[in-house]
Amino acid sequence: MIYLIGGPPKCGKTTLAKQLSRKKSIPWLSTDTLQSVIKPYLDPESLPEKFPVSYQRGKSNDEKYVKYSTQEIISAYRGQAKTVFRAMEMFALCELTDGNDYILEGYHLEPEVAHKLLSKHPGKIKSIFLLKTDTKKFIQDIKKSSTPNDWIIQRTQKEETYQKIAEMICAYSQSIEKEAGKHSLESINMDQDFNKKIKTALQTLTRPKVQP
Repeated sequence: MIYLIGGPPKCGKTTLAKQLSRKKSIPWLSTDTLQSVIKPYLDPESLPEKFPVSYQRGKSNDEKYVKYSTQEIISAYRGQAKTVFRAMEMFALCELTDGNDYILEGYHLEPEVAHKLLSKHPGKIKSIFLLKTDTKKFIQDIKKSSTPNDWIIQRTQKEETYQKIAEMICAYSQSIEKEAGKHSLESINMDQDFNKKIKTALQTLTRPKVQP
């Protein structure tokens, strides 16, 4: 079984992957790793197009969120996700061919690729998308983050930038939620009772499939 955990940044994907890994005693991999593996093999001139998030980064979040709009940043994330689609498909195929269970998590795992993998490998793929849509709660939670070198806290000085980041994550979540629904894929809103929602996600991914 390949377990896919998708959704925008800072919605709990890594937390869920680690807990599922412990529960099932199987390995997990971040799609960021796949991105790093394929990057050296691409034409250097194509990198700004293939990895727009990286090229929007700038010196700080404050600089980035002045220069780019919410929709431009979301489009960059979703464009960069498409660059990794083929790598994710091949990873899933290789692990399933070898009979391995694996967890793959990251924002690159969009509903489109999850739907494609579910269609190609029926009964061998499970997916879930974690989302956040409450900007005020997002800001409150991120400021309490204990994640080492958290990219939001480390690169943000201005209060208005926190608001812009929260708006981007929530708008991104709404678009993912809409597409997940289109493909009848599971999604969970993580705004409230985070730990409880992680347990719900674990139960969703580990419950036996109902036989027709």
